[in-house]
Amino acid sequence: MIKYFITFLSYILIFFNTNLLADEKKIKIGLLAPFSGEYKNLGESLLFSTQLALTEIGDDNIIIIPRNTSSNNKEQLNKAIKEIIDSGAKVIIGPVDSNNFEELKKYKDTIFISLSNKQPKIKENIISIGISLDSQIDALENFIITKKKKKTIIMYPDNHYSNLIEKAIKDINLKSYKIFKYSPDPKILTGEIEKLTNYPQRKRNLEIRKKILEQKDDPQSINELKKLEQQYTLGNVNFDSIIIIDFGNSLKSVLASLAFVDVNDKDVLFTTVNQWFDKSIFFENSVKNLYYPSINQKNFIKYNKNYIKNFRQEPDEITILAYDALGLIYYVWKENNGIKSINDFFIKGKIRGKIGNFKFSNEKVSQELNIYKTEDEKFIKY
Repeated sequence: MIKYFITFLSYILIFFNTNLLADEKKIKIGLLAPFSGEYKNLGESLLFSTQLALTEIGDDNIIIIPRNTSSNNKEQLNKAIKEIIDSGAKVIIGPVDSNNFEELKKYKDTIFISLSNKQPKIKENIISIGISLDSQIDALENFIITKKKKKTIIMYPDNHYSNLIEKAIKDINLKSYKIFKYSPDPKILTGEIEKLTNYPQRKRNLEIRKKILEQKDDPQSINELKKLEQQYTLGNVNFDSIIIIDFGNSLKSVLASLAFVDVNDKDVLFTTVNQWFDKSIFFENSVKNLYYPSINQKNFIKYNKNYIKNFRQEPDEITILAYDALGLIYYVWKENNGIKSINDFFIKGKIRGKIGNFKFSNEKVSQELNIYKTEDEKFIKY
């Protein structure tokens, strides 16, 4: 299988590059991806994704010029960009992240369609089409308003992403909300959440009430005591909804800590950010009903099945963005009989992609995301 995979990848690279001397009427599109180093599997997955898009578009006038950026190598990145430009491409898909955006600005006559979600605003010659936190917050904000929740806690870890998160939530329009920044250390986290939820007092409330009821023998008191025996605290928290801006094990630690202090999804609406339909969330038993915004699930499943059928492996989640990037470039090229500048991409109205609808507005790309609920080991569209 590995030998087949390497041979097939080499074939695609050769196939793409042998078309560089083709007719000038064709459109040449660069692809910056890490084909070596730590993230080489992602690079290969991105290349395969563009191959799927090429097949579906079915136009032989598209030529992809893939070049290796290695993994976070600035010198290799510049070398790759120059080779693509020398090949005649004016539009490049990539890079994957925003770490080297300053390098891209040097190539003013080249348009970069980045897959990053950290810089949603269009920067000179860079368009980022990643699922932005701004779009996710907008979707969650509308959802919470629809659910008629009045008091929201916005939670996120105190780490190197904090500034990015704070920019995204700066203009949130919820009527009443509080910010809660927590430690990434699980040992400290639980203590912080105990304070947030007034856990010690709620626990004391339960103990006091149980002692009072234990002194009584009427049926009503006996029944109430039986119910309280099933509880860990007594009294409500001072919020009715939560937005947890976190991922992976860190998110699971937060959910577990909230369960420990007796905050449950019957009383509080639990929401988080895009988890890319990660099924491991099903094994977090502390919260049964968790809501989050994401892309079009039906398209995502269809894309994954098609990818696996063609390449005998699962794709990296973000490669669907490369698929849409190629579709976007092709659409702009056809509509304008060529691509002259970044302004050609400022399309009025909605654009339909594999991820769902997205649009250019207020000098940034924003996505229309669906809200999904985790229930019975399924992702259910709200």
